[in-house]
Amino acid sequence: MRLQTKLILTICSLLGVLILALGITFYYVVTRIVEQQIGVRALALAESIAASPDIRDAMSGSNPSLAVQPIANKIRLKTGAQYIVVGDKHGIRVAHPNPEKIGKPMVGGDNGPVLEGKSIISEATGSLGPALRGKVPIFNEEGQVIGIVSVGFLTSEIDRINDPYQKIIFVVGALVLLLGAAGAVWTARGVRRSIHGLEPKEIGALYMEKKAILESIREGVVAINREGRITVINRIALDILQVPEDVTGRLIEEILPHSGLPEVIHNGEVQLDQEMIMRGREVVVNRVPIIDSSGQVAGAVSSFRDKSELYQLAQELSRVKLFADSLRAQTHEFSNRLYVISGLIQLGSYKEAIDLIHSEAGIQQNLLQFIMREVPDPVLGGFLIGKYNHARELKVDFMLDPESSFRDVPESIDRSLLVTIMGNLIDNALDAVIARSTLAADERKVSLLLTDLGTDLIIECEDNGAGVKEGLGETIFNKGVSTKQGENRGIGLYLVQQAVIRLGGMLAFSRKPSGGTIFIAAVPKHQEIEG
Repeated sequence: MRLQTKLILTICSLLGVLILALGITFYYVVTRIVEQQIGVRALALAESIAASPDIRDAMSGSNPSLAVQPIANKIRLKTGAQYIVVGDKHGIRVAHPNPEKIGKPMVGGDNGPVLEGKSIISEATGSLGPALRGKVPIFNEEGQVIGIVSVGFLTSEIDRINDPYQKIIFVVGALVLLLGAAGAVWTARGVRRSIHGLEPKEIGALYMEKKAILESIREGVVAINREGRITVINRIALDILQVPEDVTGRLIEEILPHSGLPEVIHNGEVQLDQEMIMRGREVVVNRVPIIDSSGQVAGAVSSFRDKSELYQLAQELSRVKLFADSLRAQTHEFSNRLYVISGLIQLGSYKEAIDLIHSEAGIQQNLLQFIMREVPDPVLGGFLIGKYNHARELKVDFMLDPESSFRDVPESIDRSLLVTIMGNLIDNALDAVIARSTLAADERKVSLLLTDLGTDLIIECEDNGAGVKEGLGETIFNKGVSTKQGENRGIGLYLVQQAVIRLGGMLAFSRKPSGGTIFIAAVPKHQEIEG
């Protein structure tokens, strides 16, 4: 059953039950009030008749019926009572609307309290049918009960009086039910419009999908309503902002004092690629207003990501391009060597050709065997082979220290962070030796030592380049600080430091007296990753 139909039926059912209950209650109250008023009226009329001197005198006579019957009929016609019955102290009728019943006992069985001197209102079945009647004793001058006066109104007459009220209750109830049904239809349609015609199951499915999407993306997401209170926040945002999970409903200023989301709600403008600092981390932020169906700003949503991760992605793309260029260079270089070998064979210099083949094969085979043995991780091993080929293309002697060993690298350590550390240190070293113009081509040297002994992973990169300038000190790890000229510099060592920090390690460097720099990064094997 559709939600709109279910709402209409539910509201109409509840309204119908409520109207029925109120109608019955109201009719019961009205009936009781009417009966009470008629009973009081009957009792008052009976009291006035019992107090009449003519009635008293007649009841004391020898034939009271002759005097009482005319008086009772006259009063009955004037007051509108259905009947007025007068009986003696023995309950024998002396007056009755039907003269044939005079001299017969009164019926109903409620004369006992009256003969004891009490006035009552009772509902009983008399000779004329069910009636509501007031009964009063007749006293003589000595205070003795000498008779009974019974004034009655038939139940059928009371029902006739109640009929108009019953019709009014029915008509009013029906009108209220019709109005309620119309209101239920209007409300159900309004609810349907507000939820864009979706059914509860569809809304539930969309909520679960939205939650899964928010948790799957790598960006922090925060949404606020018009009042500036947080309505949505995902796990990445909680980690970046370093706040607990129960922040939904709190003001954004309490969580992030300098957020630009309130400004977006105020002016309704989109803010893209804005840089700001969140809890000491530089992030790139996008802010977009949330527009409702009426075109008004109903809130704002912000997505942000650690800027170092964006730099890291850019570096990864650069490495992919670098690997492709390296492969092309290797292809070209091996093509040249194949031409040399072909020429030697054509010249008959077979020994020289064989020696050249063995030399080239030995270099590559030794490197591959060493890396496969000492750096068995395929990601790290493949990366080092690519860097070796790139260095050969640049005419730089890149050497992996024979004492290197990187066999014991825990699975918990992110390989991409290790690649970031080694890659940027090697790239900086290659740039440094190339930039030192005083070095001959065969003097450009870069060495890398990898050690997994003990509780730390040690990455040591050494070059004989120009070295770090005096005065830079630890600022060399700050973003934008570089010893090289040109734009977009000062990023590599910053990314190295960020990766080392996330791995819970430390980074240091030292200058060589002969020129060049040694960078050392130490990463603990068994420590939780920060950030």
